[in-house]
Amino acid sequence: MSEISAEIWNKILQSVKVEFDVTDVAFRTWLQPLKVHDVRDNTVVILVTTGQMGIDYISKKYLFPLKVAVAEITGTEYEIGFILPEEAKEEELKNAGRQKVELPGIDAKLNMTLHDAGLNPKYTFENFVVGSNNKFAHSAAVAVAESPGRMYNPFFIYGGPGLGKTHLMNAIAAHIITTQPEKSVCYVSSETFTNQLIDALRNSSNISLITSFRHRYRNIDVLLIDDIQFIIGKESTQEEFFHTFNDLIGREKQIIISSDRPPKEFDTLDERLKTRFASGLLADIQMPDYETRMAILQKKAEAEHYVISNEVLQYIATNIRTNIRELEGALTKLIALGRVENSDITPELAESALKEFISPDQQREITADLIINTVAEHFNISAKDLKGSKRNSEIVQPRHMAMYLCRNMTNMSLHSIGDALGKRDHSTIMHGVEKIDNDIKQYEDIRRTIDVLQKKINPSD
Repeated sequence: MSEISAEIWNKILQSVKVEFDVTDVAFRTWLQPLKVHDVRDNTVVILVTTGQMGIDYISKKYLFPLKVAVAEITGTEYEIGFILPEEAKEEELKNAGRQKVELPGIDAKLNMTLHDAGLNPKYTFENFVVGSNNKFAHSAAVAVAESPGRMYNPFFIYGGPGLGKTHLMNAIAAHIITTQPEKSVCYVSSETFTNQLIDALRNSSNISLITSFRHRYRNIDVLLIDDIQFIIGKESTQEEFFHTFNDLIGREKQIIISSDRPPKEFDTLDERLKTRFASGLLADIQMPDYETRMAILQKKAEAEHYVISNEVLQYIATNIRTNIRELEGALTKLIALGRVENSDITPELAESALKEFISPDQQREITADLIINTVAEHFNISAKDLKGSKRNSEIVQPRHMAMYLCRNMTNMSLHSIGDALGKRDHSTIMHGVEKIDNDIKQYEDIRRTIDVLQKKINPSD
């Protein structure tokens, strides 16, 4: 049988439901939407409209039942494969414009290559949402990926957790592997690097183990080390990485590093490494502003092929500001809930379902970083500008407001506030606080702005 008709496919699905005791809700959510995309190379390729999450779940839960039912109904034992709508569309476009027949499974082979390299195939430049918080880091990452070893070496990306550093690291590696397959690429966390070094040193009498470790990390074209901050305090790891770094840079091999802070803030890191990390290009990623958060949510919803109202997306974007990971996690939960219950997601349902992400009754921790980022977002400037030395009015007044809010919404001392705002003197902070205090009494618009900022910083207050 070279194809499976809609009638036969329906019989297959009903067989799975009956024979494997699938509930009505699970059937409607996961099995009923499935369609046969193609039958080729003894494989039934099934179109999955519930996104990558759907493929992952169906593969674990229903792959075997589907395979059994297909064999029973058709009389032929087929393998089962899955494809997303966007992949099917790309496949159709390729087939339409192709002069020569290509070998099947090229994308699958690439995905396997990326998996083998420790990379996540989902993390590409194409699905990275660019905003004011990460535009510079993204542009630099693309330049590095296109010319490894020749542009910005080393390339050091830093920022808080869940802001997209790992996504950019994976995207760089995937781009190089795809466009320059002759280059050897190694992506590893600093923890893995450390553990492998410990294993080699533990058996120091076996010289071949240490030699093998060094060969693994020095006989490559591109080295990507994620979360380099975890080597702090590990002297042997720092020493080994120092020599690995020098060896690769000396041969014009690309090094890409990520961290939760810039090199100058590594208090106990070897000064030699600090200097080398800072010798290339440093790019920071800040918390996404409201517009970027909305764009991330919209792109995630599109990728999952799920229609969700702007009102719900706005609710999520307004209330979850900490990082992208939590933002996407909240949306993933809502989409899964909508599919399982086969219902639309309303703002009321979102508010109820996202209590673990958004707790209006729970007192929010007010920090200097939260205040600085909220003020920066409100005035459409960067947190770096607030902490920096610019003295134009577009920056100075928001900076004074940040000083005032830190003083009035936290228990921080003037000295601590000064440290948070670019190592400023306590007298400068006192002047800024007094300035806004006086302006509030004289100017209604300043009072309203401070009121709006306080509500943004602490909505439950």
